[in-house]
Amino acid sequence: MKTAKEYIASLPQERREAMLTLLNCLRDNLPAGFEEGISYGMITFSVPLSTYPKGYHATPGQPLPFMSLASQKGHIALYHFGIYMSTPMLEWLKAEYPLHSSTRLDMGKSCIRFKQPGQIPLTLIAALAKKMTPEEYVGVYEGVTKFLS
Repeated sequence: MKTAKEYIASLPQERREAMLTLLNCLRDNLPAGFEEGISYGMITFSVPLSTYPKGYHATPGQPLPFMSLASQKGHIALYHFGIYMSTPMLEWLKAEYPLHSSTRLDMGKSCIRFKQPGQIPLTLIAALAKKMTPEEYVGVYEGVTKFLS
């Protein structure tokens, strides 16, 4: 798959609407400068190489991934590397989540899992998407990766 449209079309019918709604939420709310594509088998919004030529340290020559959306076997996954690298952003998400959803926050280090497609807190996801510009993300990323060198 090379496009989000192809990715969505490949999904079972019962996942398509929720995935498309979530994708459009990200498209409508991410700050300008992120680029949509397919990366690591997911719909991904990245900082393009034209903005950050160093790219992703784990896969040199690839754009720096920021947010990804995937349909997994038992859930829809929203990956947000900002919450993985920024403690204040993670704490904000943990505090806000119960105000927007009656479900428990189910997450890994950078992944928020939604097991019930009809219970995705879109208002919260919209606010989360707006919270970090590409430039801010690169600053956080540079701060974290300086310890990897």
